[in-house]
Parts: sequence; C-alpha cells; structure tokens
Amino acid sequence: MRLVISNKPYSPWPFRVWLLMRELGLPFEEQLVDLGAPGKAERLKAVSPSGRVPVLLDGPVKVWDSMAIVEHLHERFPAAGVWPAVPEARAHARSIAAEMHSGFAALRGRLIMNMRRDPRPIEMVPPVLADIARITAIWQDTRERFGTGGPFLYGGFCAADAVYAPIVSRFHGYAVAVPEEVRPYMDAIRALRGYQEWRADSDADPWHNEATDNL
Repeated sequence: MRLVISNKPYSPWPFRVWLLMRELGLPFEEQLVDLGAPGKAERLKAVSPSGRVPVLLDGPVKVWDSMAIVEHLHERFPAAGVWPAVPEARAHARSIAAEMHSGFAALRGRLIMNMRRDPRPIEMVPPVLADIARITAIWQDTRERFGTGGPFLYGGFCAADAVYAPIVSRFHGYAVAVPEEVRPYMDAIRALRGYQEWRADSDADPWHNEATDNL
C-alpha cells in the first residue's frame, strides 16, 4: 500500500491515516506531495480525484478522504483493531469520529495545525471555546464509558484516537486550557511512537508556511 500525504507540519487529514496505519502495524510506503513546490494544484490532481490528500493506493484500488480510507482499512484488515470490537463501542467510535470529520469549523479555522509550534496561547473567540468544550466533553464521556483497559478513548488505540490526534496537537501547540481529567489522554496520544515520528519529520521538513507559523 502507498499513502499519499502532504507536508507533515500542517497536514491534519493525512496525519490521521498515517498514525492509524503506523500504530496498527499496517505496512505502507508514503509519498509526499510538497505543497511548497510549484504546481501544487496540478500535482495534487494527478494523484487524487478530489485534488486533496490523503489518498491510499492499495493495488488497483484508490481511496481518498481520510474517513473513507479508515473504512477501507477496517474491511481490508478486520483483525487489526481499526475500530473497537464491541458493537456498542464501535458505533460510538464511528459517531464521534464522524462528528470530528464534519464539524468544529471554528476551531479548525482558528487553531491551524502546526506540529512545529512551540506552545503559546492565542485569543479564543466564543465559537472556538464552544468547540473546545464539546471536544473535551466527548473525551471525558468516552473515557468514562469505554476507556477501561488502556489510556485511549476505548482503552486500546483505534481510529477514533487517530481522528482526534491532530486536535491533541492543536491543543498542545496553542496551549489550550483543558480539564485536568483529559490531560492523561492527551499525554498518551503525544507519547505514541508514531506521533513522535511525525513530529520529528515535521521538524525536518524544509517548507515553512509563514502565515501559519506567525499565528
């Protein structure tokens, strides 16, 4: 399998899939589309029907959009633990992942992902604070209901954690005030080997998006 991604410091959607595959031990090669090089739109369109990444190339099968890739991986590797094994937990995990995938526009627009960012706060407007409150409530509720047996949302690491990992990075980079109850969960995500590898690769990426870096 080959996973097409963009520059790691600023790429939340590819990060989800990359982290999931890395932590579950699914073998793949990565292909970088450098957004800092000329002809970005043409190069993205050459690998992705939507002109966006990530894209997973699995033999003759091409899958784009991070959630579509997650479901493809679940079907392709049913024993890998992409989703929780218990039906109730699995339905819940899909629901909170879908909510993340389609919502929280205020937070996405204000707290732009930047894995290289040294933690420092910025001004938070009410819609962003509402998104933060909803996300931390999701984490607390999920951990209380399903989180026995491990440090992640459903105990063991799964796709829901991968979907929220870019939010953990944003909360850390923008020094977001969160309830102390969710700190252990954030620490567990940031301690993952895949998270640390992505962070190291981000530091080594030569492209700098000045607009994002100067937030």
